[in-house]
Amino acid sequence: MYRIDINVNGEAHTLDVPSNATLLEVLRDNLGLKGVKEGCGKGECGACTVLINGIPVNACLILAVDVDGMEITTIEGLARGDELNPIQESFIEHGAVQCGFCTPGMIMSAKHLLDNNSRPTVDEIKEAISGNLCRCTGYVRIIKAIEAASERYSFR
Repeated sequence: MYRIDINVNGEAHTLDVPSNATLLEVLRDNLGLKGVKEGCGKGECGACTVLINGIPVNACLILAVDVDGMEITTIEGLARGDELNPIQESFIEHGAVQCGFCTPGMIMSAKHLLDNNSRPTVDEIKEAISGNLCRCTGYVRIIKAIEAASERYSFR
């Protein structure tokens, strides 16, 4: 077991974790953050995307011991109380959520994009979410939701 100190969604945690535990396992099993999904377990689907020090990462591919001292943001960390993040609101307004399995990862990738490029082109949006797979929406509504969020809100 290894002791790690991580900040998750603005809250400090000290955890004892096995050396082979993934960040995904720790977030879901130790911290109860079920918005982080396990899809493929191979880093191919993006369902487990979280931000580590502001950078999108597949939580299934990184060991928890490797994030010691880092700041992690999950989908649960975007809303402020009952107030959804503007990207979350836009996904709802544009029907970009169907089964919802890919949604947390898509939103986290979109957040990173909009934090760094407040007015992305459609091609830049497509590139930003290229590591996230969706089987339901065909991506059109997801792209429109991200585009609308970029037009209405400032993310810097």
